[in-house]
Amino acid sequence: MMIKQTKLQGVYETIKGKGKVLLTINLSPGKKVYDESLIKDKGVEYRDWNPRKSKLAAAIIKGASQIGIKPNSIVLYLGCASGTTASHVSDIVNKKGFVFALDFAPRVMREMVFVCETRQNIMPIMADANNIESFEKQITMVDAIFQDIAQKSQAEIFLKNCRKFLKPGGFALLSVKARSVDVTKKPKTVFQEIRKKLEKELTIVDYRTLEPFELDHCIFICKKK
Repeated sequence: MMIKQTKLQGVYETIKGKGKVLLTINLSPGKKVYDESLIKDKGVEYRDWNPRKSKLAAAIIKGASQIGIKPNSIVLYLGCASGTTASHVSDIVNKKGFVFALDFAPRVMREMVFVCETRQNIMPIMADANNIESFEKQITMVDAIFQDIAQKSQAEIFLKNCRKFLKPGGFALLSVKARSVDVTKKPKTVFQEIRKKLEKELTIVDYRTLEPFELDHCIFICKKK
């Protein structure tokens, strides 16, 4: 098996069968976060990053040219759920980086706390991303924001957090679930409306729809002016 770095720092790939498999170097060797495979190569342990379980992995497989999350980055992750993608972000930013992982559902945050026990670079925060006042004292300015929240006002929540926490020139990634925004509209229409809102404040540097991994989802990759 040949493992090589992709054009994104901290993200690796190998070929399995006919397809490309994404990998990150396991920050907590020997431990899995979900049912991912662990692969050893030349003394380094990698985790298989499944694009069917991670919208960020799906965007990378679909050709995202930059994500703004790299070794040593400080990241605010809004909507971390039980930590599948957040754990790969933790691998990418490595020991010198840091991830603030926020969610408001107690059940998933319990699982997230277990993930954090073996990863010193993630801090779990139980809070509502829409209510910045409730968690702003726990967070520093960040290099990147990743948001995956299934709420109607997801674009507004995203922009509010970018204004408050994102450094100038920092990257902001918004995963949009069209059906959570407006079930009556075509996903394409929803994506266009969100694009207009984002463009008023951010520079959109990349955009990817996520099928076949996720239907009616897209990711906007933005940069703060």
